[in-house]
Amino acid sequence: MHGLVTALMGAGLALLAAATARQQEEVFGRSLAAPVTALLRLGGSAALLLGAAMAVQTWGWAVGLVAACGHLSVAAGAVVLALVAWNRRGAR
Repeated sequence: MHGLVTALMGAGLALLAAATARQQEEVFGRSLAAPVTALLRLGGSAALLLGAAMAVQTWGWAVGLVAACGHLSVAAGAVVLALVAWNRRGAR
């Protein structure tokens, strides 16, 4: 369950990062259309909420919310490292 929650959190953060203008320029080389950006935001938010809901369903409110925050932190670190690696790859 830990892996699934972390994967959902990571996917959500990656989608939210892809919805920002800076990351669109860095990753895609252009700005995406407004409807696509809105879908990225919606998908990212849904993935984060689903991951938190799964953690709460599995471990209860007290432990689930703390676990969701921990998984969110791990996923955020992974997304940041992936974006840094992507930018360094493009700089070479």
